[in-house]
Amino acid sequence: MILVGLTGGIASGKSTVSSILKNDFNCPVIDADLIARQVVEPGAKAHKKIVETFGNGILLADGTLDRGKLGEIIFQDEAKRRKLNAITHPEIGKVILISILKYLIRGHRFVILDVPLLFESKTWINLTTFNVVVYCDFGAQLSRLMNRNSLSESEAKQRIDSQMSLEEKQKLASIVINNNGSLDEMYKQVEELHKLLQSSKRYLILRISILLFILCLIYLFLMLIG
Repeated sequence: MILVGLTGGIASGKSTVSSILKNDFNCPVIDADLIARQVVEPGAKAHKKIVETFGNGILLADGTLDRGKLGEIIFQDEAKRRKLNAITHPEIGKVILISILKYLIRGHRFVILDVPLLFESKTWINLTTFNVVVYCDFGAQLSRLMNRNSLSESEAKQRIDSQMSLEEKQKLASIVINNNGSLDEMYKQVEELHKLLQSSKRYLILRISILLFILCLIYLFLMLIG
């Protein structure tokens, strides 16, 4: 099994590509954004630490995080953003690792690892065989974010600037999906990506390596008892 990193920038269209791969092409997808929401639910260890660090003012009436308020805090203060990441990233990482192992045991050829900060965090980049970046130009990204999140231009720019630029990510990518055009145009690119992943034989290298490792263990065991 190989890991395929999928990333982009805020409002670049990464989630749409991930959804197409999962729902239209039945690809196994590990969604770091979804996991990030799960690990901060009330009662979770990360939720408790976040409240201790940022105070009860970032909570809604039902005890869940007020993502709007928390976003305002961390996007204006890099030190606080790092504190939040230090709390959540280890918990997210644990769930991702367990998910990878499950897919490996099930014998999948590849798994899509949907991680917004794939290049920034450097945690998973050494494990991925292909890295896919969903790209759009800055103007499109800015207007989409302003419309989607009802943000002012300065607020939207602040959020975009908190991440590595899409221009930089594009240079690090194995494959780029250009999302400057229509949904149909993007869909065709995702379809080509799926064909590439389906035809790749890279997963065989890992399977052979695991088989050889198991055979070595069996050999050593037989030597010890023989």
